[in-house]
Amino acid sequence: MERTEEIALRMEEITSSPADEEPAIKYRGIKAMPYILGNETFEKLGGLGAASNLLVYLKSVFNLKNITAITVMNVFGGTANFAPLIGAFLSDTYFGRYRTIAFASMCSLLGMTMLTLTASIDKLHPPSCSMEGPPCVGPSPWQSSFLFFTFLFLVIGAGGIRPCNLAFGADQFNPNTESGKRGVSSFINWYNFTFTLSLMVSLTLIVHIQSNVSWSIGLGIPTCLMFISIVIFFMGSRIYVKVKPEGSPLTSVAQVLVAAMRKRKLKLHAYDTSRCLFNYVTPKSIIAKLPYTKQLRFLNKSAILTSGDQINIDGSPANPWKLCSIQQVEEVKCVMRVIPIWASAILYHVAINQQGSFGVLQALQSDRRIKSIGYEVPAASFGVFQMISLTIWIPIYDRIMVPLLRKITGKEGGLTLLQRMGVGLFLTILALLVSASTEELRKHLALLEGAYISSMSAFWLIPQLAITGLAEGFNSVGQMEFYYSQLPENMRSVAGALYFCGIAVASYVDGFLISIVHHTSNGSKTGDWLAEDLNKGYLNYYFCLIAALGLLNFVYFSVCVYLYRYKGDGEKQVQLDINIVDKNLV
Repeated sequence: MERTEEIALRMEEITSSPADEEPAIKYRGIKAMPYILGNETFEKLGGLGAASNLLVYLKSVFNLKNITAITVMNVFGGTANFAPLIGAFLSDTYFGRYRTIAFASMCSLLGMTMLTLTASIDKLHPPSCSMEGPPCVGPSPWQSSFLFFTFLFLVIGAGGIRPCNLAFGADQFNPNTESGKRGVSSFINWYNFTFTLSLMVSLTLIVHIQSNVSWSIGLGIPTCLMFISIVIFFMGSRIYVKVKPEGSPLTSVAQVLVAAMRKRKLKLHAYDTSRCLFNYVTPKSIIAKLPYTKQLRFLNKSAILTSGDQINIDGSPANPWKLCSIQQVEEVKCVMRVIPIWASAILYHVAINQQGSFGVLQALQSDRRIKSIGYEVPAASFGVFQMISLTIWIPIYDRIMVPLLRKITGKEGGLTLLQRMGVGLFLTILALLVSASTEELRKHLALLEGAYISSMSAFWLIPQLAITGLAEGFNSVGQMEFYYSQLPENMRSVAGALYFCGIAVASYVDGFLISIVHHTSNGSKTGDWLAEDLNKGYLNYYFCLIAALGLLNFVYFSVCVYLYRYKGDGEKQVQLDINIVDKNLV
């Protein structure tokens, strides 16, 4: 007991004394915003401008077939969305956000420059196809290799920029003052505004230049915008708050799993938690203490305090890979509880992806002309209707629907986050069924007229795009809020990474499904569902297949919702004490 009291006294001294002699941080807040937002705006204009029309670019310049081009896009998109998980870890553990953004921005600029070169230099892409000339040839091994390294640099850039840019902007405000909190809220609003604005400009003006003027100019403009964003970013270097890396929460997750595995043979005394579980909390921790839960009890073994575990004089474990606190364990449980919900989002993202891939192909074989002005809308530009639907719906839901639903359900948000996600899943199924009906009409008119381009107006694609935008308004927004609310404060970066990883896995699953359907249906009586000429295929069948999988996924999601317990609900918090044996002290 004497040693326990000694430790308590030492911990009190540590927490009460001014241990940190570092100079006070000078938050510049608003003064740093022109540089941060300027960088964000031009970076998004550059990145989105280069990626928005990439599928059409691979088809028209690199002469890739539909399935090959979509597969390349899925692999590129999946890898680019997995990369932020690695980028967040490296930023939090080693480099910090400022250096990570700087390095990643340079990689993005290099990748975009190389992509521009593939359009500008004839030797970097195959010869153009023509109806009267020789048959189309695909890219050579050298051209494919150059394109691969182009995508590699773009992936590295995305891996560093995506997890850091929003957090870096928030770092410029003092989180302990009211003005700082308002500044962060204002920054996030401006951040979302610049994203929407950049996407609108990319899907309209930049895509128009790429499709109707020149690919070289259309890709060169985003590259120049990316260069401007880097210049603006470095102009503000002297006034930025540059938070030092303090370690990644993923390390804590790994420690719990490793410690639980090492102690897997120990017997857990479920009804004697106050004597067998280690309950250490870092001094000055701002993370809310989580209640002890009996779910996923095998993880509790990592917090069993044995005679072989050594404790530092400040009460922390000498080897965090052998002994973890129950707080760490509960944080890992929070992550593991959301994994089944996260898994349901994979097929949701697969459904969303269809509008950006096969939806573009539908537009390419539809009448895209605005006859009153004689203008042909680029196929990729129809994606703007999905964004418009999302942009209009969010304020309607927030200002009109939530108050109405609040009166009905009695819940503050009108619907729970999981209910919102469920509505989004249902809407993706509806969007796919509408897509199938629209494709059936498009194909029927094309075959009736014996033409490659159907006389159906491409504007008939707006309903499926609008419903998809509504689905994002429910599920994507609700999904992000769900991760942020259900994970501990120190795992907010993990919350963002989970969302992007869901998109990444969905891209790979989408590519796998396309490959299976393409090769399986190719030898069937009906013929290839995903034929190069949509008029000879059965794309509507494929949409119905994804809708059927979505329905099964909706049932799975409903079961997960029924079994899910929100963080801190349904468990009575157990107070844990540390019993330290003298020989365990270091």
